[in-house]
Amino acid sequence: MKPVILERQTVHAGYMRVERVRVRLADGAEVIRDLERHGDGAAVLPYDPVARNALIVRLFRLPAFDIEGVETLDEACAGMLDQDDATSAARREAMEEMGVALGEVEYVGRVWSTPGVSGERVSLFIAAYSPADRITAGGGVPAEHEGITVLERPLAALAADADAGRIVDMKLMVLIQTLRLRRPDLFSAP
Repeated sequence: MKPVILERQTVHAGYMRVERVRVRLADGAEVIRDLERHGDGAAVLPYDPVARNALIVRLFRLPAFDIEGVETLDEACAGMLDQDDATSAARREAMEEMGVALGEVEYVGRVWSTPGVSGERVSLFIAAYSPADRITAGGGVPAEHEGITVLERPLAALAADADAGRIVDMKLMVLIQTLRLRRPDLFSAP
């Protein structure tokens, strides 16, 4: 027997929508699950292959502050697709958040961010850039009050942080590891 959705009720509608769903599972059991929906996103890790650096963002995140008292997180640049395709969204977010104009972006994959409760899927990209591509300071859209700080970090330091468990943003972790697999030459001594 295949799972069947029996009933769906919206319990909150705002920036995100939360639905309470009654579903009959494959084993015949009927259960209630909550489903959060806020749309799909894109994330990108821009890297300078000559200087062997990458751009990341540092910003306030309410859940991290509320749960652990952490005021800022280091993350991969990311944002919602809005009306864009994933590639265009990654380029848009890189310009808004980091002030970098990306040319070609390399697709990594499309992943469920938290499939147990969220309908969000994130398309992941890596993209080479040069210093000439950094055309503004970045920082995000002022009306969104993101308070973004752009960091340019050595790839070797990011890899060391990943190995030591200091990277807590799953998007950033996956993108660093993907870049290490695809371009190991960028992580060795020059």
